[in-house]
Amino acid sequence: MMVEINLLPHREAKRAADIRETIALLVLGLVVLGGGSFFLGSSARSDLQLARTNVAQLNADIERYKPQQTLIAKFKTRKQHLQDKLDVIESLERARNGPVRVLDEISSRVPDRLWLTSISTKGTEIRLEGKSLDTGVVADFLRSLNDSAYFKNVDLEKTEGGEMVKGVRLVNFELKADMTTPGATKESQEPKKAKASKSAKTKVKAS
Repeated sequence: MMVEINLLPHREAKRAADIRETIALLVLGLVVLGGGSFFLGSSARSDLQLARTNVAQLNADIERYKPQQTLIAKFKTRKQHLQDKLDVIESLERARNGPVRVLDEISSRVPDRLWLTSISTKGTEIRLEGKSLDTGVVADFLRSLNDSAYFKNVDLEKTEGGEMVKGVRLVNFELKADMTTPGATKESQEPKKAKASKSAKTKVKAS
């Protein structure tokens, strides 16, 4: 005698249980996904709000300091205008007093036993001609001009024997130099002074 067992209800029950488990997993996944999306969206909104707040603060600072920036710009413009006027006044003062100061400087540096017979200028170049009792005095005069803040590139161009005065033969000389204004850096003039002094010594000895 065979006993027949109907397994269909059992299979249907298992299938229903699988479906319910799958649905539960899907619902749980949707809940997790929804929570994550909500968290990310909330964080993005918070960052956006913070950025907007910072931009608004920066704009407010710009507006607050704008009057000071305008005032500073005005002060700079006024300062530049005043400096331009001072430069013009100083330039006119140098042009007015320059020749007088140069002549005073030359006069103060002319040694004994030497006198000048001619002074001429062309631009910034000045040429001096004169007489002396000996070449040593001429060399002293050249060194003195080299030490002056009013001259640079002092160069002895010629020395030669002149006329006899009471048994002494005078020395005729010619020199040239560039006129400058006091305040030029002494470092830039030292090599030129040394070269001019050496040239003067050589020419004096040769004569």
